[in-house]
Amino acid sequence: MKNIISIVLISIFSFQMQAQEWQTSKIEGYGKIKYFEDAAERPDTTLNYKLVFDIKDGKEKEGVNVGLLKIARALNMLESGKILSEKIDIVAVVHGEATDLVLSNEKYQEKYNKTNPNIELLKLLNDNGVKIFVCGQATAARNIAQEDMNESIQLALSAISVLSNYQLRGYALIP
Repeated sequence: MKNIISIVLISIFSFQMQAQEWQTSKIEGYGKIKYFEDAAERPDTTLNYKLVFDIKDGKEKEGVNVGLLKIARALNMLESGKILSEKIDIVAVVHGEATDLVLSNEKYQEKYNKTNPNIELLKLLNDNGVKIFVCGQATAARNIAQEDMNESIQLALSAISVLSNYQLRGYALIP
């Protein structure tokens, strides 16, 4: 009898694990998540999500910048948690090794001999209300003119000004 109960419990557990598929509910194709309804900590529908992302790493994952992917994952997670769009306010600042992701496709092509892999994701994030700034000090250090940047990007004086201003306005820092 114990063996039968054990087999049934293992089968139920295995079925539940398989039922939770990877999903990209808000930002299609980027930032996949597995949502667990029974997780101890989940998005809280009573809260407003004011987040500021610090994107300074030039590393890529799944073909795009890891920082942009993290924003997509956050949006997908919040969507799966039933957080209304009007309760989500996301800002990001790009600087350091990540700065070149702000280049227009044409300028990125000139520099790297390939298309900018972040263009589609930048547009999707922008279309979903994410404000993306680039550090003016980082663009100046890399000789990137404002006209060489993707249209989804806004120029800020510095990453420090964006990060400090938004945190002082009550945004949670997501490094």
